Amino acid sequence: MRACGAPRKGKPPLASRTELSEFLAGVERRAFKQALFAVRDRDAALDIVQDAMMRLAERYGDKPPAELPLLFQRILQNAIRDFFRRRKVRSLWTTLLSALTPHRDDEDADPLETLEIAAGPTRDGGPDARLEQAQMLDLIEKEIRKLPARQREAFLLRYWEELDVAETAAVMGCSQGSVKTHCSRAAHTLAAALKARGIEL
Repeated sequence: MRACGAPRKGKPPLASRTELSEFLAGVERRAFKQALFAVRDRDAALDIVQDAMMRLAERYGDKPPAELPLLFQRILQNAIRDFFRRRKVRSLWTTLLSALTPHRDDEDADPLETLEIAAGPTRDGGPDARLEQAQMLDLIEKEIRKLPARQREAFLLRYWEELDVAETAAVMGCSQGSVKTHCSRAAHTLAAALKARGIEL
C-alpha cells in the first residue's frame, strides 16, 4: 500500500512552465541554425522556429521534460516541410497562371509543357505580398473545386501530383490528347476567374 504523500510510480513528472521556458530558450539557437540550413532564408527560418516553439508550448507543454526534445524536433521538421510545401504551391499556381495568355485558345496545348518553375530558395516578400499570395491561393483553390470533375482530376494530377501527360492519361483511362484538353480548359477557366476578380495575368 502506497504511503500517504509518497510519489506515484509509473508516470514521470510533468514539465513546469519554468522547465518549458528553459527548454525553449536552450534549443532556440540550435533550432534556428537547423531551419536556416534547410530553407536558407533568415526570416523564414525565424518564422519556422517561432511557429514550432508555439506549437510545442500549446500542444505539448504538459509533457514530461524528457519528452520535449524529441517532440520539438518532430514539430520543427514538420514546420520545415510545411514551408517547402507552401512555397511549392505558391510557385506552381502563380507561375502557371501567369504563363497563360488570353489569346491562347489551343485546347490541345498543355500549359505545363512550357512551364518552368524556378528552382532554389526564394524569398516570400513582405507581409503585404504574403497576404496577397494567400488570398490568391485561396481563390484558386475555391475555383478548382468548381471545375468539372474530369478537368479537376487532370489538372491536379498534372500540376500537383506532377505526373506527365502519359501517366495522367493512364490514371484517368483516356487519351493523352484528352488530358491536354482537360488541362487547357481548366487552366483557362482559372485564369478567367482570376481576371474577373481583378487579378490581371
